[in-house]
Amino acid sequence: MWERGWRERMWSELNQPWDLIVIGGGITGAGILREATRAGLRALLLEANDFAAGTSSRSGKLVHGGLRYLRNAQIKLTLDSVRERERLLREGRGLVSPLGQLMVSFSNDRIPEWVFGVGLVLYDLLALKWGHRHYSPAGLRELCPQLGTSNLTGGYRFFDAQTDDARLVLRIVREAVRDGGAALNYARVEGLLRRGDGQVAGVAVRDRTPEGLGRTAELVAPVVISATGAWADEMRAHVGGPPRLRRLRGSHLFLPVERLPLTRAVCLLHPDDGRPVYVFPWEGVIIAGTTDVDHGHDLEIDPHIQGDEAEYLLAFLQHAFPGQGLRMTDVRSTQAGIRSVVDTGKADPSKESREFVLWNENGLLTVTGGKLTTFRLMAHQALHKARPRLPGHARLHSRHRVLDVPPSERCLGAALDAGQCLRLVGRYGADTPALAAAARPGEFERIGDSLTPWAELRWGARDEAVVHLDDLLLRRTRLGLALPQGGQPWLTQMRGIVQPELAWTDARWAQEVDAYIRLWNACYSPPVPTSEVP
Repeated sequence: MWERGWRERMWSELNQPWDLIVIGGGITGAGILREATRAGLRALLLEANDFAAGTSSRSGKLVHGGLRYLRNAQIKLTLDSVRERERLLREGRGLVSPLGQLMVSFSNDRIPEWVFGVGLVLYDLLALKWGHRHYSPAGLRELCPQLGTSNLTGGYRFFDAQTDDARLVLRIVREAVRDGGAALNYARVEGLLRRGDGQVAGVAVRDRTPEGLGRTAELVAPVVISATGAWADEMRAHVGGPPRLRRLRGSHLFLPVERLPLTRAVCLLHPDDGRPVYVFPWEGVIIAGTTDVDHGHDLEIDPHIQGDEAEYLLAFLQHAFPGQGLRMTDVRSTQAGIRSVVDTGKADPSKESREFVLWNENGLLTVTGGKLTTFRLMAHQALHKARPRLPGHARLHSRHRVLDVPPSERCLGAALDAGQCLRLVGRYGADTPALAAAARPGEFERIGDSLTPWAELRWGARDEAVVHLDDLLLRRTRLGLALPQGGQPWLTQMRGIVQPELAWTDARWAQEVDAYIRLWNACYSPPVPTSEVP
């Protein structure tokens, strides 16, 4: 699909009539492209950086029904979320997986334990299935021996789901392209074309790849949708839209499993401010999150965790698991993402609504806000809003699958266990047989203590639109988060696979390695412990 030479061919074919141009290659833009291709539209997605490079690779990795949003009386958001979660669990096996969770309570919590019980009853009723159960402190300790005993009053078991957010985006994009859509990363929209009446009629785009030499194009379409997330106000400024968004930063810590060997998620209220926080196993590591603070910095594509955020997250881990002796030196990597909400001026950022919004301003349709779980609903509503301007008033079909039917797990042969087969089929869908065929002997062995086999690294470099090394290590795979030092000790071994597949010269490889290490150290590395700050 995206084999060597595809980008040049695509740029040579860009200047054609399009029914719809989507700006932004995160989960929202991917969902719009997928639903547009299903409706038979000639649709193009343009992403200024890499697919899922922004918020959509930096989420909490949860496909959840929004239990915490019940606290803010966001009933509709929760109802939509639990229904979409169930749909993704059915159709995304191996990519969207059930996640058992323990909601634990302590005697000094700001919200009493029974309130969570009431919320979980409503949560299960909205999902049309009964999945929660109350446990005493002793019962919780049987399920999670790492929990501390001091002040533990009891809690509940319930179920949500988790995913690899970047892989979810890429699978949706590739299924859209396979169905007739077009998608191009490292293609920045630098301006909007306007008709005589001032309405948006297309985009001006520039190639940002090292090989592209800054080539540009002007593309025309009756519908232009901005799905740029936290960057939506910048795109809206092209049509005179006033700033409306509040940018919030959510950060996470990643720890090795041996330091906190959890088998399920643990949720609790932070002892300092009563916010819900969580920790659970993901991709061979343990992820702990999340913060929710105003992002008062430049709107960079690679934000980084702040020291006070890291201390905040470590504090709840030490509170819940005092016997583990966790310290900042145990943190393997970090990640920070910026999410946008409509700014209503609330003092507490967590009180702002997570509902998505649609704005039509001089022909530019903006969709922003919302949640990872509800991307399909956001796509449908955006396309319904644009339907009067689409050819033939394109019909949308809500009963289509979110994800295409994947091949049988038997396509991987008998060399892998059932869990590995399910994981690969979920992540790669229809591409799984080609990935297996491309793998060399021994390449289904895992890299370090991660869950990722070498075969994924080869396939990502060969056919997944990789432009830079960080695309491959931070999004096509999650090795930059899961391995010590972002995978730097394995770079020499990786070179034997990646450099030939991408046809990089020795100089280009050295340049990419240097850029990746600088990026990882600046934005993904563990924070320096306070005790070590001079």
